[in-house]
Amino acid sequence: MAKIGFIGAGNMAEAIIKGIIDAKVYKSKDIIITDIRPLQVRALCKKYKVACASDNCKLAKAVDVLVLSTKPQNMADVLEGIKGAVRKSTLIISIAAGITTKRIQKVLGNIPVIRVMPNTPALIGAGAAVMYATKNARGKLKVAERIFSAVGFAQAVGDEKLIDAVTAVSGSGPAYFFLLMEEMIKTAVKLGLKKELAEMLVLQTAKGAGLLAVEAFINGQTPDILRKKVTSPGGTTEAALKVFSKRNFEKMVMIALWAAANRSRQLSRR
Repeated sequence: MAKIGFIGAGNMAEAIIKGIIDAKVYKSKDIIITDIRPLQVRALCKKYKVACASDNCKLAKAVDVLVLSTKPQNMADVLEGIKGAVRKSTLIISIAAGITTKRIQKVLGNIPVIRVMPNTPALIGAGAAVMYATKNARGKLKVAERIFSAVGFAQAVGDEKLIDAVTAVSGSGPAYFFLLMEEMIKTAVKLGLKKELAEMLVLQTAKGAGLLAVEAFINGQTPDILRKKVTSPGGTTEAALKVFSKRNFEKMVMIALWAAANRSRQLSRR
């Protein structure tokens, strides 16, 4: 069976490893990992019964699919270190933010590369991942789709520039929702609720709203329809939404996402 390797064994790598084992995309014995933290490598090898490589070069030579899950700031050193070890047929999958396929191929040569922007809900199997494949990797997109579908939703786009928009929407997106939850909890406490109750109410409301939105989407209903269903004329929801509207919430969201997308573009040019 084909072997898959991970250079970098952080949270996202662990989420993918767990997902592909649970979904039977790969067997534990066919997964190899390395990381600059020996203790982390040993912990994951013990937990998931996967193999460990003594260095990045040995791993790169041994696998058919190589996932670059290292931190972006370490990518230059990683690429330089494995450039003589990667076979031309090896599929490179990079999940490092801001690292373009051109930058990877400039070091490793004209090998198939798929750039992926996942997000942290992959840690619980509810991730969203968007992929871009170089021309010589398009025939291998199904491999990447199987891997990332094991931890949530996965879809490919035909223009790498769209990854910047994806980064702003879903890559950074969980933080926007976490911020809203954080502020709702703080205000709920100021309104007199005990912190524990405030936390449970906010978290359950966020979970329920998300699940309801997904179910509605399947049935052809968009979030604005759901919002209108909750908003009675002259009611409490309308009172809150009027404040959002008066403070130009729509424009604030737009400016924030543009800022995130522009930052992603800046990082990609390094």
